[in-house]
Amino acid sequence: MGSALEVTAEAACFHCGLPLPQRNAYTVSIGGIARSMCCAGCTAVAQIIEAGGLTDYYRTRSALPRTPSATARQRAELVSYDLPELQSQFVQRHPDGTCEASLTVDGIRCAACAWLNEQQVGRLAGVIKVGVNYSTQRMWVRWDERSTRLSRILGAVAQLGYSARPYDAAKHGDVLAAARRSSLKRFAIAGLGMMQVMMLAAPVYLASEGEIPADLNQLLRWASLIITLPVLAYCGGEFFGGAWRALRNRHVTMDVSVTLGLITAFAASAWATLRGRGDVYFDSVTMFLFLLLGVRYLEQSMRFRAGNALAGLAAVLPASVQRLTTYPASRETELVSIAALRIGDYVRVAAGERVPADGFVAEGTSEVDESLMTGESRPIAKSRDDRLISGAINLTSPLILRAAKVGGDTTVAHISRLMERALAQKPAAAMMADRAAGWFVAALLLVTAGALYYWLSVAPERAVPVTIALLVITCPCAISLAAPAALTAAGYRLARTGLVPARAQCIERLAEVTDVVLDKTGTLTEGRPALAHVLLLGAETEATTLAIAAALECGSEHPVGRALLQASQQYPIATEVLNQPGSGIQGNISGTIYRIGTPHFVGAITGSVFPPQIAAHQEGTLVALGSSSGWIALLRFADTPRPEAVLAMRRIQAEGRRVHLLSGDSVAATTAVADSVGIAHNRGGASPSQKVDYVRSLQQSGAVVAMIGDGVNDAPSLAVADVSIAMGSGTDVAQSAADLLLLSGNLSAIPDALRTARRAKRIMRENFAWAALYNLIAIPVAAAGYVSPWVAAIGMSVSSLIVVANAVRLVPREMRH
Repeated sequence: MGSALEVTAEAACFHCGLPLPQRNAYTVSIGGIARSMCCAGCTAVAQIIEAGGLTDYYRTRSALPRTPSATARQRAELVSYDLPELQSQFVQRHPDGTCEASLTVDGIRCAACAWLNEQQVGRLAGVIKVGVNYSTQRMWVRWDERSTRLSRILGAVAQLGYSARPYDAAKHGDVLAAARRSSLKRFAIAGLGMMQVMMLAAPVYLASEGEIPADLNQLLRWASLIITLPVLAYCGGEFFGGAWRALRNRHVTMDVSVTLGLITAFAASAWATLRGRGDVYFDSVTMFLFLLLGVRYLEQSMRFRAGNALAGLAAVLPASVQRLTTYPASRETELVSIAALRIGDYVRVAAGERVPADGFVAEGTSEVDESLMTGESRPIAKSRDDRLISGAINLTSPLILRAAKVGGDTTVAHISRLMERALAQKPAAAMMADRAAGWFVAALLLVTAGALYYWLSVAPERAVPVTIALLVITCPCAISLAAPAALTAAGYRLARTGLVPARAQCIERLAEVTDVVLDKTGTLTEGRPALAHVLLLGAETEATTLAIAAALECGSEHPVGRALLQASQQYPIATEVLNQPGSGIQGNISGTIYRIGTPHFVGAITGSVFPPQIAAHQEGTLVALGSSSGWIALLRFADTPRPEAVLAMRRIQAEGRRVHLLSGDSVAATTAVADSVGIAHNRGGASPSQKVDYVRSLQQSGAVVAMIGDGVNDAPSLAVADVSIAMGSGTDVAQSAADLLLLSGNLSAIPDALRTARRAKRIMRENFAWAALYNLIAIPVAAAGYVSPWVAAIGMSVSSLIVVANAVRLVPREMRH
């Protein structure tokens, strides 16, 4: 490498040649020499080149780029997102080698924009699923990192003319606010241009034929052209850009028809002005832009209210926290970024502050508001060892939090990912509407060409205004928006009650549910059974019996296991523990094999049948304990239904749906709980496979089944149900199999959700009906020449606005402003 190159590198970026910033902090050791870089992107690329042993690239190049392009720098920045330390902040990795991330995509203005990005990214090798939410301008993508990289995904979006980057709640809000300001600015400029052109056109409309001299009329035309040209170039720029992107990717969108209408009207008017004869439509062009941009701004505002209500969920967490440096030795704190928080850290949460991470109360007593996360509006008392969830507000007194989950593992982050995935995925109705919209625009262009040919042969002077009106009046956006607008609003309404959608199709399916099947323990009941009685059947004492039972259950997440651990604080260590879901647990304690669970499961090791006359006189949940030496004890647990269970079951049945109680507990215990809450159909003693068979038998009879559960033994039946709902307090296995997550644990959210889903489906049908009716009427009327271009602009804009306004009715009234 020559000396001239080294001198240049000292004043410019060693990688790309761009000038270095005044306060440069980026350096990379290349060949043992520290080299200056201009940005994080070039730093990342240089590190990759150095780590890959490719430093010959720098030694063999003859000069730095003379005029480094922005594209090269952008590519460098994209590659930086492949670095593990950057991805750790926003990419979720799965055990199967796949990754998923939420991205912000700038420039998404309509359903066609979302469709283009989905198609472009979806074609990449290694991309498993991708979805773009038109309402929130966010993309959810899942890919196999062994086949592709995140930089390729970001690059594919950039090729379309859009910009994608990792989702950041605070910056995303700023981007949306900037987009709205830009829309408002374009709208205002279009309004000013329209008023000026209308003033110039007014004398022509008001004067009698021949009253205005030809030279004055020509002057008015030229003045209108000069005003219209910059208004069209600036205010219509977003439509022209959208049309170009669509055509470049061989797709026709609303932007294509709008652009054709604008260009046709302006070109015909400019040609008439140059010739000095013929009609001009400068007033129609500016009025069309004004109306379209105005209604688009209103539509954008309503979409943001309906679809962006949860976009700031992660942003509710504080940017910094007071971390206790030497707790419990002292109460000294340091202010650190929330990103620096680690598991096991102690944090002081003052009254009025939000809880920054999931964890437990280490010190203090207070009340917290968890309504943002669970929908539960009542303050909840918290004291030592009680669980705290991120996003909750500490109301009364300071608390010291021991962090158990931080960053992307918190409840806030988990819910955000569920909502992003659900809202970004395309339900069947939305995909059908997108396909219909694409064919609709293509058919519209054919109809417009036919109408133009007809009017040129019949009345050439009317050909241009009819063509413009026909291109403008139709509205494929109303078709594309019909389903997503309603489903987005419904998803937000469900989340406000503590029921978070995790998959796109869940709301559509929920509207069709005929049968609701519930698990008992932890779902219909409080899930906190307490040990009520110990019936000794062997020689062991009660204390020894409870110690053996607690040892077997120490690793169990089942509520009965937690109750046993509370009943016996000291117990031996069990080895060779085997858990058979739905039956019980087996383990080795000091050389003896013990079993705890159902009488049938335990009886297989005792070698004798459990005395039926004893079980017949026991109420509640019965758990047997035994070993190869015989029966040891019968443990009875009492659990109570949730307070709202009776009313919730009554409301579900009042709308014509059947309710079933399905439990692995005894028949007697299951029947007793079912009778207490008014459930006629129930089955006890059901194993996981029998639960699956029960759900499938209902489906075979024509039922659409919603399954609600919380345990490992519920996961198979949740997976086969048409709609699955997991309790927020349930196991990870159950939650991963569910379509919706009931964070609040309040069963009243279920009948509310069923009603909301039906309303959403009805609104979708209304939207589709309105969009179809509008276009069926508008197209022939415009083709017949009965609609002027400015009236067409109003009709097209209002049709889209009506669809969104109809969907916004699903958003809670207090959140519409």
